[in-house]
Amino acid sequence: MRSVIFDLDGTLADTSGDLIAAANACFRGLGHGDMLDPVDDAATAFRGGRAMLRLGFGRLGLEEDALSEQVEGQFNDLLAHYEAAIDVHTVLYPGAMDAVERLRGQGVRVGICTNKPEGLAEILLRNLGVREAFGALIGADTLPVRKPDAAPLAETVSRMGGKLERSLIVGDTSTDRLAARAAGIPCILVTFGPDGRAVAALEPEALLDHFDHLPDLVAEMLP
Repeated sequence: MRSVIFDLDGTLADTSGDLIAAANACFRGLGHGDMLDPVDDAATAFRGGRAMLRLGFGRLGLEEDALSEQVEGQFNDLLAHYEAAIDVHTVLYPGAMDAVERLRGQGVRVGICTNKPEGLAEILLRNLGVREAFGALIGADTLPVRKPDAAPLAETVSRMGGKLERSLIVGDTSTDRLAARAAGIPCILVTFGPDGRAVAALEPEALLDHFDHLPDLVAEMLP
């Protein structure tokens, strides 16, 4: 049985606007105003909450020790802000769910492995009305380790009843590429995120310009 593992942020859905808004809420609460730009800093949003906080506090000129302290001090507040407004700006990428349904119709098992906390991923997917389409969901805190460790990918496939050697991952960053390499499975990286076709430098097995092409690509890579 073939399995396709999807990353969430920057792969299935553009969540950058709500992530940036949550980080900016933290900065405003400290009297700094909005430190991040929803467009220019979108790529950093897909690298996680701490990356956004680090970027914003870095622009204030903080020394490393003070910067790290502020990042950790604000991280839980960022998660709270994000949960309170998790789907204001978030949209699924064009064709994402059509591709998922086509894969399911072809007998391919589909699941999600994300470095977003599992609870937040559950809330977002349910709010978007797509949670039931996926046979498994593994988040950053589901296991003791997260991507780029191979274990979350293996667990995603296991929960779907698939086999890792008959699986691939669709992602958008080096984290997904490294996780695929650690698991010994192929990686498809999308080119419609903030990094565009620059992800080709990560040397994935394939690039995806639009979800319309994914089912055929999966058929080629997992015959």
